[in-house]
Amino acid sequence: MNDHTKPTAGSLPAVLGSGLAFLKRQHPDWKITVLRTSLDKLAYQMVFPYLSIYIVALGATGTQLGIVNSIGMIIAGFCGPFTGWFIDRIGPKRIYLIGIGFLAVSYLTYGLAQSWEVTIFAMAGYWLGSSTSIHSCATICGNCLVNRDRATGMMICETVAAGLLGMAGPMLAVWLVTLYGGVNTGGIRPLFFLGLLVTIGTFVIVMTRLSEQKWVKAGSHRPHLLKDISQVLKGSKDLKKWLVIASVSQLPLGMVFPFTQVFAHQIKGGNEFILGAMVTGSALSSILFAIPLGRLADRVGRKRVLYITIPLFWLSNLMLILAPSPLLLVIAGILQGFYFIGGPIGGAIEREMVPPEQMGRWIGITRFFKMVTSAVLALFAGIIWDKIGPQYIFIFFVGIDLLIRMPLLISIPETLHVHFKSKAERETVR
Repeated sequence: MNDHTKPTAGSLPAVLGSGLAFLKRQHPDWKITVLRTSLDKLAYQMVFPYLSIYIVALGATGTQLGIVNSIGMIIAGFCGPFTGWFIDRIGPKRIYLIGIGFLAVSYLTYGLAQSWEVTIFAMAGYWLGSSTSIHSCATICGNCLVNRDRATGMMICETVAAGLLGMAGPMLAVWLVTLYGGVNTGGIRPLFFLGLLVTIGTFVIVMTRLSEQKWVKAGSHRPHLLKDISQVLKGSKDLKKWLVIASVSQLPLGMVFPFTQVFAHQIKGGNEFILGAMVTGSALSSILFAIPLGRLADRVGRKRVLYITIPLFWLSNLMLILAPSPLLLVIAGILQGFYFIGGPIGGAIEREMVPPEQMGRWIGITRFFKMVTSAVLALFAGIIWDKIGPQYIFIFFVGIDLLIRMPLLISIPETLHVHFKSKAERETVR
């Protein structure tokens, strides 16, 4: 091939070749988790624009909506360290399947619910299933991807899951909700049964395709739950700082997102098309920016990219409050997508702070602090909604993020070039 016919670094053939080479060198288990996560996101993105509206339509107040979310988060949070310990001992596959099973039960319970009280059990099942399955997925992802590929690999998952299928989910949901009678319990209910079918499909995929790989031999030493968990945090100030950073970063799942669609519908007058467009716009952000920002994070560092995505999410919250028209609600939804882009980049930092054999326990510890903090603030957000004013929920979160998470994030070191030797490498050295 002559020099003038060779593909340049920025040409389409070069980009495609680089992408194919990236995928080819990745572990098969990582590819299975991408597929499972993408289908799970399709199911959830169908339900998400209408979930809180459905619970309110069944009779819940803002405070009760906060209670529904907080109870499930507390249960999932307390299970997190135990889940992580079991993953480190027996591997992630069986834990993964248990989590997906809880998700299936959750969708079924939502679909059958006739009162808001029943949704407490459905939400508990969702948070327990989501937390457990994501925990397993995160352990596989953290141990199968090397540092130079980690942010990119997590962003590929984000692009396919929250991006392509994240756009398909809301569009399919708008069609179904309109077909079955609009934004009411009857129009929303069929979404849960379709989510149930997708979730059963993901259970079959994981059961038949995921390997039994684990990163520590169960008989390597006598297991001791509390000692094994406390060993992870021993002697590291940065890990303790990260627990605070991670807890604040998780707050939107209980404090912001459950109230966003209700706010857009009740306060701003958004119909099913606007609600769907907001979620679709969020997914569009992932399609356009996730992989480029993931590649950037693998080159210049994770923290520098977070300094871009975090303020954009602040802006989305402020635009939601001030939006005088449906168009600005959709723009707020587009900017909201940068939260989901920043999440995997923060996740890359989290997975680079401990060695592989501690990954499950470490993710379990962080999940405990994330969920318990989010549960408390979810309940607090419901009280703010009823007693002070809905808009103050979003203002309060931005203030916490600005004053607590950002200074701590600045204070911890960059993890891009951190490398922990595997157990096999350490034994070879000895």
